[in-house]
Amino acid sequence: MSLGTCWVPTHYLDSSSSSSEADFGFAFNDSNFSDRLLRIEIMGRGSNPDAEGYGSIADWARRRKRRREDTIKKESVTISDVLAGAEEQILSNEEPDMDEGEAMIEEALSGSDDEDDVTSAPNWGLEWLDCFSVKRVRELHISSPILAAKSPFFYKLFSNGMMESVQRHVTLVINASEEAALMELLNFMYTNTVSVTTAPALLDVLMAADKFEVASCMRYCSRLLRNMPMTTESALLYLELPATVLLAKSVQPLTDAAKLFLAARYKDVTKFPEEFMSLPLAGVEAVLSSDDLQVASEDAVYDLILKWARAQYPSLEERREVLGSRLARSIRFPFMTCRKLKKVLTCSDFEHEKASKLVLEALFFKAEAPHRQRSLVAEESASASVHHRLIERAYRYRPVKVLEFELPRKQCVVYLDLKREECIGLFPSGRVYSQAFHIGGQGFFLSAHCNLDQQSSFYCFGLFLGMQEKGSVSFGVDYEFSARSNPSEEFISKYKGNYTFTGGKAVGYRNLFGIPWTSFVEEDNLYFINGILHLKAELTIRRSTDP
Repeated sequence: MSLGTCWVPTHYLDSSSSSSEADFGFAFNDSNFSDRLLRIEIMGRGSNPDAEGYGSIADWARRRKRRREDTIKKESVTISDVLAGAEEQILSNEEPDMDEGEAMIEEALSGSDDEDDVTSAPNWGLEWLDCFSVKRVRELHISSPILAAKSPFFYKLFSNGMMESVQRHVTLVINASEEAALMELLNFMYTNTVSVTTAPALLDVLMAADKFEVASCMRYCSRLLRNMPMTTESALLYLELPATVLLAKSVQPLTDAAKLFLAARYKDVTKFPEEFMSLPLAGVEAVLSSDDLQVASEDAVYDLILKWARAQYPSLEERREVLGSRLARSIRFPFMTCRKLKKVLTCSDFEHEKASKLVLEALFFKAEAPHRQRSLVAEESASASVHHRLIERAYRYRPVKVLEFELPRKQCVVYLDLKREECIGLFPSGRVYSQAFHIGGQGFFLSAHCNLDQQSSFYCFGLFLGMQEKGSVSFGVDYEFSARSNPSEEFISKYKGNYTFTGGKAVGYRNLFGIPWTSFVEEDNLYFINGILHLKAELTIRRSTDP
């Protein structure tokens, strides 16, 4: 018996229903519980195996990889590319109202008024047959209420008010490599489950669910994929899915997991330099978006991005486009040194207008008062943006703030902040270095140590001043180390000295606060203000007349 009308309780047909709510598997492909016949025309590949919009996830992945390689090598357009473009135009001409990638629908229109007449195959013309030919046909008995409840695609198809909405036969035309995924999708719409268990097969079903707008199936497949072991290849595949899939809310948890995997995998990019340089754009963005990226400084991030972009995009025009619209968002310009920001302004890889805007924004942030900087960081953290331009990473070389004076003497004041957790992590013999700063044309740095007091034989906190350049250069400097202290929160001088530097040498005080390490890291230590140790170093170049 074929039902002209099929009634299903509405609480079973909600598109967000889970597998525990309803199982209509008994009705799948059963004429007794169906009101329509779905004819699936399965097309075999012809002369154009690279046609977009068709094929399994494996086919799509191969095309993605080949396109990226072609971009790098700048190969000429091939015959298959021309055919793909021709096919796209043919399909566009045949179905002007069809969304890109949408399945082709041919409602059954027979010569008679009998709704049970078998439909004839759709006529796609000679151009279509040149690319594909009908390999086989499958027919399934379907229930339009069940399909419409799960899919807006089928709901619109069955309720558009036109003549085709009351026809008994519906024809879908798909590629042969899509057959298995479509059958799994149709089965899911009845049973809320799929039988496939491998990642490639689940991705095929996910893409079919996106094409036919079955959000519940997308969520289901995304969850299964997220629970599978992640690899670099699978993570990159998830991040480079077609745009329509990536934009789906149900796929966001999967892509977020892929980004976290890549960020953790390449947390220290210096361990896998060759692997990093071979990553596609989406992978590089995922790695560099991490707050936990272990790099020497933001200057190093900038240099790394330029190196990658120059290798992947030999064309200056393309490189500028990628850097300006995508990768610049991954560089935290406010934490770059002023010397490097000057180089950004003259870098030909960036459009000058874009570079100027980025540098000005960075300088304005640097010039803000500390409370205003904290407010801006809080605003960015509270927003939905994944690009943390104002959040400081865990740099190996800690950022410093520097005030420079030329008159009456060449002098600079350097501020270095260390978190309590950073200091605790120095025990028993760790060191943390500051970014370089310059005075009198020479580069210097600060280094904080946990070291053993030679006189008292206990561990303590030390602070040192070092000169970068090695060689015969001699440089006389007066220096003073200070630290903020409760309750006044003013800087208190802890050590003064002078030293004539030669390149590569360092000088300082092994026990800056005159207390053992255990006392230094205690919660009630007066030198930690809201969990931050605020250090200051004043450097003055000694004149030849100074004693």
